[in-house]
Amino acid sequence: MLEFHDVTKRYGNGKPAVNNLNLTIEKGEFVCFIGPSGCGKTTTMKMVNRLIDITEGAILVDGKNIMKQDPVELRRSIGYVIQQIGLMPHMTIRENIVLVGTLLKWTKEKKDERARELIKLVNLPEEYLEKYPHELSGGQQQRIGVLRALAVNPPLILMDEPFGALDPITRDALQEEFKKLQRELNKTIVFVTHDMDEALKLADRIVIMKDGEIVQVDTPEEILRNPANEFVEEFLGKDRLIQGRPDVTTVGQIMNSTPITVQIGTTLKSAITKMRDERVDSLLITDSDNVLKGFLDIESINNNYKKAIAVEEVMETDIYSVSQDSLLRDAIHKILRRGAQYVPVVDESHRLVGIVTRATLATLVYDTIWGDGTEFEEIVAHAE
Repeated sequence: MLEFHDVTKRYGNGKPAVNNLNLTIEKGEFVCFIGPSGCGKTTTMKMVNRLIDITEGAILVDGKNIMKQDPVELRRSIGYVIQQIGLMPHMTIRENIVLVGTLLKWTKEKKDERARELIKLVNLPEEYLEKYPHELSGGQQQRIGVLRALAVNPPLILMDEPFGALDPITRDALQEEFKKLQRELNKTIVFVTHDMDEALKLADRIVIMKDGEIVQVDTPEEILRNPANEFVEEFLGKDRLIQGRPDVTTVGQIMNSTPITVQIGTTLKSAITKMRDERVDSLLITDSDNVLKGFLDIESINNNYKKAIAVEEVMETDIYSVSQDSLLRDAIHKILRRGAQYVPVVDESHRLVGIVTRATLATLVYDTIWGDGTEFEEIVAHAE
């Protein structure tokens, strides 16, 4: 548990950068701090590990006042991930991951075991442990930064805009991966961001700040339904789809449960016939257990028709998906950001259970604007 009691931070001019902040963050909770530049969100986070000291009040981690703890030991007990990553270029990935373990004088065996255990969590091969940071992509380096924060198994992790420097697709994938990881490991996360979409996607609760003070603290859904004031409304952006339909929040509520598919082993000729009969320009490919394997579209057929026999020879395997209980805004995010026509819906075993299409979203937008049609009739009557 992380507690803020009447916390204030003043600098030389006497004006508070953070003013009388009170907040309790429960164990295992993912809380995002967000607000305009200079609102105090990063200052608040840095006070937790004493990179910035408190002027007044108290911060407690698991009931212990941080000001009564050695700052170096405190920082070693709290994970910390920043946008710049900060990997040591002269150290291998293995050495970077267990850097704090080295400072704590772990044995070589313990460090090696922990590094191997952690790299599996982010789906990177074990041989990457012997590489150096410059040999990894930006997204891979950021994964290592997260693993380093997890190395000593801290109950609390602070993250300061960790994905801000990444391209949108890599950022989207890392957000998904990290949220899943957080749920599995039950870590308490304090996450600072300037991106409302990121906060809505990741947070259990969002803390919106302005001029050093908390304006609103609540779940993403509640903030979207009931913004505290005009500042929150404008900060959210009035064009956010889910704000208009608070009753529709998950993918499972709007997905089509009968996506058009063919199985591995289907001939290309049969797949083309099915596309024509169903009047679609792409097909999802599954195996005999209905596990999603990829997709086939007109472009891949045109490029490979003369040299391929079965669909698996030409299908695209790089396909993004969501789960049934994923928040609808995540599916919208994937479709719009990637320019996709649809997003497949899968279960925990990656079996295909449905699909969300642009057409489905268009219907939702229509319903959001016009409802059951009475609003449209009123507008027409008024115009006449």
